[in-house]
Amino acid sequence: MISQLGRYNIIGELGQGAMGTVYKAVDPLIDRVVAIKTINLSLAMDEKDEYEQRFYQEAKAAGRLSHPNIVTIYDVGKSGEIAYIAMEFLQGRELRDILNDGQRMPVEKVINVVAQVAQGLAYAHENGIIHRDVKPSNIMIVRDGHVKITDFGIARMASAAVRTQTGMVLGSPKYMSPEQVVGKLTDQRSDIFSLGVVLYEMLTGQAPFSGENVNAIMYQTLNSVPPPPSTLSPNVPEMLNFIVAKALAKKLEHRYQDIKELAADLYACRDRMPRPSVRDAARPDAAKPAAPRQEIVADGKLAVDATEDESKPVATFGLSTAFDSAAATMRLAALTGTSEDVEEFSRTFKMPIPSEEELNKAKPKVSSFAASTIPTAKLKVEPPVFSKPRQSASDNQPRMEESESKGGGLILIVIIALVILGISAIFIFKK
Repeated sequence: MISQLGRYNIIGELGQGAMGTVYKAVDPLIDRVVAIKTINLSLAMDEKDEYEQRFYQEAKAAGRLSHPNIVTIYDVGKSGEIAYIAMEFLQGRELRDILNDGQRMPVEKVINVVAQVAQGLAYAHENGIIHRDVKPSNIMIVRDGHVKITDFGIARMASAAVRTQTGMVLGSPKYMSPEQVVGKLTDQRSDIFSLGVVLYEMLTGQAPFSGENVNAIMYQTLNSVPPPPSTLSPNVPEMLNFIVAKALAKKLEHRYQDIKELAADLYACRDRMPRPSVRDAARPDAAKPAAPRQEIVADGKLAVDATEDESKPVATFGLSTAFDSAAATMRLAALTGTSEDVEEFSRTFKMPIPSEEELNKAKPKVSSFAASTIPTAKLKVEPPVFSKPRQSASDNQPRMEESESKGGGLILIVIIALVILGISAIFIFKK
């Protein structure tokens, strides 16, 4: 083991990274413990130039970022045939090691971890940096559950001098997006897909796409639809099924467009989760009530329907049938929106307008209190926002007449009661 890199005194080896060894070291100038990430440049000349440029690209990309959920870069340098980056030394555990232990995190903790990663990535995206290698080994959980993203080693910046060659795949196969698999250009939505894979694995204990070799994994990423997380882990709320589905959508236009939306939906889901009482918390065998089925409707609100048939198929956008509710959204649009809204929705998403028979069957299943009961749910399956049905003055007239008739009936009952009491009093006084 080397003892010195530049001005840094090496204390010990922390592990092997994607490009080289990671050391624990001390900066003697300010007596600060740091982590030193290295890359050995003793390669063929053509490989050396590419690796060195990519290494400095990482330093430039990550060094621009200052966020509580991103590891801090202090310095970059070169010593002989070894280039290095000095960064914040983190005392904690990689998410990969935690998952390898086999003990499933509570759902609320999973949400907290993934939401923090989403917030860090959102900051990077705002600064024009795509991570492109989001995976458990690049996520550190430190004190008090705080999360740090590490290794922007294959990050792509808009101004980067090093470009990925056509067809060259960079990243970890299990966590790559479909566009990475086929070698297309990637944007922030690729990080969203990778984080969706991490979320799925944390919830279920298994990766959504797996295989005996890289080709098998890539094939599944492009073609396979994983089962909803709640079918593998009963504690997962239904809303998380929808969040995972949207993050793992294979088509870019169906995926979350901004990772901040993913974080917001995760926090909304966490806030809606029931809080167990002290008595229930002390009973690990206590039966948990089944969560009512939730359906995404217009304006991104969730409608709760406890009676809906679980086996009823829904439109899928190429996802599992339990993952999407586009058909329900279309029915609601036809029931409540104007004809222009319905036609626009049908054209945009290439969905047929429901028939009268389909609408009649759907009417009992539409919840009228969705907009008022769950104001925090921001899960948007479809971009369009449907206009509210127009009301004329005549629409209110039946309700007013009904209210007046109810009031008149109440007055009549009171009068009858008073008459009976008067007659009873007359008989009592005569006696």
